Amino acid sequence: MAVPKRKMSRSNTRSRRSQWKTTPVQTVTCANPACGAQHLPHTACPECGQYGPRGERRQVLDV
Repeated sequence: MAVPKRKMSRSNTRSRRSQWKTTPVQTVTCANPACGAQHLPHTACPECGQYGPRGERRQVLDV
């Protein structure tokens, strides 16, 4: 296991930690024109229960 030879300074530690940022959750608009809710990509819409692109939507959840 690698062990650092010298202590890392505070400024170097903080500079390294400043890159640990979170990213906003990516959402997409529901393909159902009657719904239009925002949901996670590649998941069924929690509002209307449909999944899939515009041409081949299918009902997968009972809402």
